[in-house]
Amino acid sequence: MRLGKTDLEVNKNGFGALPIQRRNEKDSIEILKKAYDNGINFYDTARFYTDSEEKLGKAFEDVRENIYIATKTGMETAEEFWSDLETSLKNLRTDYVDLYQFHNISFVPKAEDDLYKAMLEAKQEGLIKHIGITTHKITHAHEALDSGLYETLQYPFSYLSGDEELKLIEKCKSLDIGFIAMKAMGGGLIKNSKASFAYINQFSNVLPIWGIQKLEELDEFLSYDSNTLLNDELKSAIEQDKKELGDNFCRGCGYCMPCPEEINISLCARMSLWIRRFPTEPNLDERTQEIMNHTLDCVECYECVDRCPYELDIPELLKENYEDYQNVLSGKTKV
Repeated sequence: MRLGKTDLEVNKNGFGALPIQRRNEKDSIEILKKAYDNGINFYDTARFYTDSEEKLGKAFEDVRENIYIATKTGMETAEEFWSDLETSLKNLRTDYVDLYQFHNISFVPKAEDDLYKAMLEAKQEGLIKHIGITTHKITHAHEALDSGLYETLQYPFSYLSGDEELKLIEKCKSLDIGFIAMKAMGGGLIKNSKASFAYINQFSNVLPIWGIQKLEELDEFLSYDSNTLLNDELKSAIEQDKKELGDNFCRGCGYCMPCPEEINISLCARMSLWIRRFPTEPNLDERTQEIMNHTLDCVECYECVDRCPYELDIPELLKENYEDYQNVLSGKTKV
């Protein structure tokens, strides 16, 4: 598919390289090389993903011209921008980045801002080829599209998304702006990869980046192609997932953290879903019980709510998940 006005011709399976930061170097390189050998040519990483960039650099140094690398900076000043870019180029063992993205920063850089001017200068110098932006906020997404300054938008999108996200995709299509779908597996809550692929396969201008950290996960996505279409069975699975998850659930994006009381919000605010959608027993061990008990320390300062892109009532979610967790532990509630 063509990624908007960038004219990058990318495989419909994009590789999200955040999870490989959790694997050792040998395993990560094995996964990356297998992805490359099977035609995946778009790899998304970021400075925030610890050693992810370095692993990509080691895996692809000898085939750099055959792939597209997208990375990101979360810096909000021009000076920090240049430092981040320099580090990324060094880590990736390359002298250019195909797509450089502002990474969920607190504002949308405008043409007159020094931060955007730095991005544009980097493009003029050939250090980056294309300019993009990532966000979890729908208002920021529209602001970026309306500015005309960005060639791609990276935004959460899956079959759990609603009308607002669908309108955003249509807007990107009309503006010829590439849409990169992050969290295409619902932040880990979607189990049906085939349904996910088939759903997104409907949208000609959407590039999903699948977060992959295991060879078997890679094999799943490699088994799907343009002929993987929605059928009645997959549609039924999607509707069941939507029914189970509803709208008021934590996607695990982590932007609510850190919590002043050191509560693990990303885990605790969706524990009820974890223990029902995945093997229950591992989530009932002493360590997890201790983490869940820590939610009682919530003072309802609402700092997390202010930072949540989905405007969730996180203190209430914590209470609901804690109560449900205790009921499961005691046997009062069966899962």
